[in-house]
Amino acid sequence: MHGTLTDDAREFRAPQTMTPDELGDNLARLVWESFSDFLSREDVETPLPDVDTLDDDDGTVLRTAEEALIFFMWAHTRGAQLAFLGRAPDERIKEGLDALHSAVFEDMVENGTPESQLPLFEQRVGARYAEYHQAAAESDDKLGAAVSRHMLGQVRESTSEAIRERAVAVANPLRDFLEEVELVGS
Repeated sequence: MHGTLTDDAREFRAPQTMTPDELGDNLARLVWESFSDFLSREDVETPLPDVDTLDDDDGTVLRTAEEALIFFMWAHTRGAQLAFLGRAPDERIKEGLDALHSAVFEDMVENGTPESQLPLFEQRVGARYAEYHQAAAESDDKLGAAVSRHMLGQVRESTSEAIRERAVAVANPLRDFLEEVELVGS
């Protein structure tokens, strides 16, 4: 007997627990999905105007893609931190986020990024995270401006606004989903 979509939806059950490694793997998958949607422009709910990721020859495309990847990693990291804040030991959250970053970096190498470039990329990730956390703590507008500046080389209001919407579209549902999950030791 074939199930219906309604039957299948009722069968889905969010996990009640996750280990840090499971959290990292799940977050990495979500980062890549968000990044792929961005590159293919399939995410029509929060498009980023002024960002042309496909038609540029001067290296801007590479910068835009790298900055978009960093932004999506940050947004998923932020969502997980908000979800587990006060509910899981800081060290366990850190383990899950380290697993996220390890998985993304491994995927990058498997897909052609020279391993020798990872330390520089990791430094850029660390610098952006610090800047984005500070900007987000001040205001959503400051976050949008910071990400816009790195993606485009300048701040454009339309892009900043779309980035703010994208950050909320990533972090809030992720936080809501993870609030129902207990982060357990490995």
